[in-house]
Amino acid sequence: MIKIIAEAGVNHNGSAELAFRLVEAAHAAGADIVKFQTFKAKNLVTRTAQQAEYQTRNTGVAESQFDMLSRLELGFDTHKALIARCHELGIEFMSTAFDSESLIFLVKELGLTTLKIPSGELTNAPFVLEHARTGCDLIVSTGMASLAEVEATLGVIAFGLTADEAAFPSEQAFTEAYASEAGQSALKRRVTLLHCTTEYPAPINEINLRAMQTMATAFGLTPGYSDHSAGITIPVAAAALGARLIEKHFTLDKSMEGPDHKASLEPDELAAMVQAVRDVELALGNGIKGPQPSEVKNKAVARKSLVAAAPIRTGELFTENNLAVKRPGDGLSPYGYWAWLGKPAGRDYQEGELIRD
Repeated sequence: MIKIIAEAGVNHNGSAELAFRLVEAAHAAGADIVKFQTFKAKNLVTRTAQQAEYQTRNTGVAESQFDMLSRLELGFDTHKALIARCHELGIEFMSTAFDSESLIFLVKELGLTTLKIPSGELTNAPFVLEHARTGCDLIVSTGMASLAEVEATLGVIAFGLTADEAAFPSEQAFTEAYASEAGQSALKRRVTLLHCTTEYPAPINEINLRAMQTMATAFGLTPGYSDHSAGITIPVAAAALGARLIEKHFTLDKSMEGPDHKASLEPDELAAMVQAVRDVELALGNGIKGPQPSEVKNKAVARKSLVAAAPIRTGELFTENNLAVKRPGDGLSPYGYWAWLGKPAGRDYQEGELIRD
C-alpha cells in the first residue's frame, strides 16, 4: 500500500489551535500520516542566518531565519496533545526533528518509531548518525543531493544501524558498513528513500521524477517522493512510477502568512490527491496479464469466430470464398482458419452461421 504523508510542517504558524485543525483536516482527507516539524530555533540556526529566497518571497518579509523560526516553534507539550489527538482519530503522527534535543524528545518522550531525515540535514553526518542509532525506521529525503551524497549518507546510516555503540565513526567506517552484508540488509529493512526537489514551489521541469527510479535501482531501497510542486499531478505521477510513500505539504488556507502556505495544498486538494493516488494504486494491479473479471462478458461481443460467408452444403470444401471471420466471438477461433481450408463441411450452413464442426 502506498503511504501518504500530509505534511503540516510549520503551516500552523506557531498556533496550537491551527495545528489541531491541520490534524483533523489530514484525517478527513484520508492521509495515513500527518507530519509536523520539531525544532528549537536557538539550536537550529544562528541569529544572523538569512532566509531562503522562497521564504522572503512567500512571506513578504525580509528577516533572519532565527526570527522567522522562533514564531513557528511548537512547544513540546503541544506535541504531546497532538499525538494524543492523532491516536483518537486513527491517523499516525510524525514529526521531523531539526536538532538533537528535538530528536531525543520525539523518540524518548513521544515514542516515535519512524523518523524522517530532511533534505537539509542529509550531509549533517553527526545528526544522521544520531537518527540511525535510535533504531527507528528512517525516511530519508534527498533534495539538493547528488547520487554520491545519497550513498555517503546511507553509509552513515548503515554504520549507525550495525556498529557497536563504542565504534568510532569515520568515513572509512561508513564506507565499510555500507559495503557490508549486514549494512545492506539493515538499510533494506529500515530505510525509505525519497526523491525531492527543494524549491517552493518546485518548477515542473526540475522535478526529474525518473531520478526516483534511478535511486531505487542504484540502492535497492523502497522508493518514495516528497513533493513541492504546485497541484496534485506530480505526486500522482510518482505513484504510477512506483513510489511507495508520497509526502505533500498542506495548509488550511494558501493565503495565510508563512513560508510554506503558497506551495501547499488546501484540504479539498489534499483529499483529491489522496483519492487520485488510491485510484492509481488500484489501477497498477498485480502485473499479471490476463482477462479481468469485467472483461470476460465482452469476449463474445468484441471478438470474432469462423462463420460461413455463403451457403455451404454438406461435403462442400471450405474455401476462402465461403469461410469468413466475423463477430460474435463465441464460436471457433479464427486461429483455425487455415486448417479449415480444403476440409469438407460436415453439414449444411446458412450464410452468417457459426462454424460448429
